[in-house]
Amino acid sequence: MSRREPKHATSFTQVSAPPSAVVYCEGNFAQIDGKTANGLVRHSEAYRILSVIDSTYSGQDSGSVLDDTVNHTPIFGDLDTAVTHEAAVPDTLIYGMAPSTGRLSTADRGVVLQAIELGMNIVSGLHEYLSDDREIAKAALGRNVTIRDIRKPKPSKDMRLFDGSVAGVKALRIAILGTDCAIGKRTTATVLARALNAKGIKTVLVGTGQTGLMQGAKYGIAMDAVPPQFCCGELEGAIIAASEGEQPDVILIEGQGALSHPAFCTSAFILRGSQPDAVILQHAPKRAHRCDFPNMPMPSPSSEIALIEAFADTKVIGVTLNHEGMSEAEITDTIVAQTRKLGLPVTDALARPASHLLAMVVAAYPGLTQRTSVAAI
Repeated sequence: MSRREPKHATSFTQVSAPPSAVVYCEGNFAQIDGKTANGLVRHSEAYRILSVIDSTYSGQDSGSVLDDTVNHTPIFGDLDTAVTHEAAVPDTLIYGMAPSTGRLSTADRGVVLQAIELGMNIVSGLHEYLSDDREIAKAALGRNVTIRDIRKPKPSKDMRLFDGSVAGVKALRIAILGTDCAIGKRTTATVLARALNAKGIKTVLVGTGQTGLMQGAKYGIAMDAVPPQFCCGELEGAIIAASEGEQPDVILIEGQGALSHPAFCTSAFILRGSQPDAVILQHAPKRAHRCDFPNMPMPSPSSEIALIEAFADTKVIGVTLNHEGMSEAEITDTIVAQTRKLGLPVTDALARPASHLLAMVVAAYPGLTQRTSVAAI
């Protein structure tokens, strides 16, 4: 019998043996709309990822496809094959895509219903709440399985309004923003958090999107599902909870969208709600236009930096690259050119050592290492 998640849990409680999961990402793995699956394959504390479903890459290793590094998490062409590969039916099916429609397609619905019939719990980050879908909810009730809608917010009566108390948080607050959505902000934040903690600088990552919460972020909210009047307050509350619960040296805030993006306002809420001391900006040099908006050209890092620093009382301390479409030589040339142009440290969180990202933060805040040295005495 498969393990069950609490039916009415609003946050994931870490257990010694996390539930096993198959990530469904048909036709989108290693692509922009497959960012949830991409993130879960790279890092997950909340679920033990067994495999990915995408017939495009059936039979291949997901790490090799995504990062040219074998991770022994296979890709299968369908759910039947993924389940047959395991000794027992996996606990969970995670919907690993973030389509621009935010909705379930007809084919995807069939896979979700098939998983429910097999007794698998369902986790979804769609804007469409599967627990409110009559057919899916009825099927889940009949099989006694749970549906976890990551983006489903709590009642507005329980939400918090911003009151400015985030200013009292002692931890250094760094927001990881970007020049576009689906550009790797969460991945960079995850790599940086790991590097800082390994250095003895206690760091907590506050998630603001579906993937970070699925990965097991202990603190955070799905910002694009919160009514605008509560966005800053809910984020403030998550940061204060992280500060009080963990007493960290650094709090990293995962970015959403881009401040200059006319279709999204979440970056503005992040800057207002977190009141960050510093910002790291993620940019994709080869991306010609905004994700899902072919008529909107990408901004330059310099223009986004100017906008961020004009909008908020903060400073950009470095730039990180998303190397999609870039060769190794192009990554190196771009790092050199952008460092010279911007007068800021530039690196790539995945294509370059994490120590480069760590050095970016330590250069801006040398007191962090001094603090850990004193604590170790």
